Amino acid sequence: MTPPAPPAAPLRADCIGDSAGGLTFDVAASGNTEAALLVLRRRGADAAPDTVSLPLAPAAEGRLRAALPSSVSLPEGRWDAYARLSDGEPRRLVPGVTDLRSLAERTPSGLLGHVAVRIPYATRQGNLTVRSWLRAPHAEAVDLRPASGGLSVRGRVYGTQLVPGAYAELRARPGGGVRRLDVAAERTEFAFTVPYDGLAPGDWDLWLRPAGDAGPVVRLARLLDDVADKNPVLTFPRARVRTPHGPVEAAPYYTRDNDLSLAVTPLDV
Repeated sequence: MTPPAPPAAPLRADCIGDSAGGLTFDVAASGNTEAALLVLRRRGADAAPDTVSLPLAPAAEGRLRAALPSSVSLPEGRWDAYARLSDGEPRRLVPGVTDLRSLAERTPSGLLGHVAVRIPYATRQGNLTVRSWLRAPHAEAVDLRPASGGLSVRGRVYGTQLVPGAYAELRARPGGGVRRLDVAAERTEFAFTVPYDGLAPGDWDLWLRPAGDAGPVVRLARLLDDVADKNPVLTFPRARVRTPHGPVEAAPYYTRDNDLSLAVTPLDV
């Protein structure tokens, strides 16, 4: 009996980010590479388009290159990366060298009315996936600092304007109360303070109303850097405060989607 053929070695892709928000993929491949494609498949997509195909062109000996410019729409979500060589089945890519230094210093103009962010990362299984955000408009959390039993938040808006009536909202999850917070605004930058002493235990999501009651409500998030998953990387000290609900510990955190929230935990006394 002929032994089964060994599984094909995984294809490795180097990724480079540019300051405009685009990505370049260099795939190490040999053999027949005619009509090769880089294929991105969105997980759990319930509506088209859920697949984006990009041509892989020869870049050097044994190297194929595909470009995902910022002008190509990539709906928000997680996109698993594959390479299809010749007429074969798409093969899952694994990450090689990743250079995302330009993303850490990126400041979009916001003139397009939205912010597009793409960050490649390695999954728990070691495969290559691209996390994409497409926010219109967007409120970026730039700086978080403890502030006398609360939290000081500074940020910047993209794709919209701040008006004198701008304010922030704290929304209890799920479907709980809403607390309004005054905002200091100057051009595209805003600042406000979250007092912890009136918050009930639970999770609170932070939102911004840059145009007051008349305009959109925008989720605060931190997207403009090279970290795909902020939660295990960016941690914050917990403050102990007394509230009408009893003593609690409170601290900000970033969700799985890198949105900004607060965790308020009751303390046993």
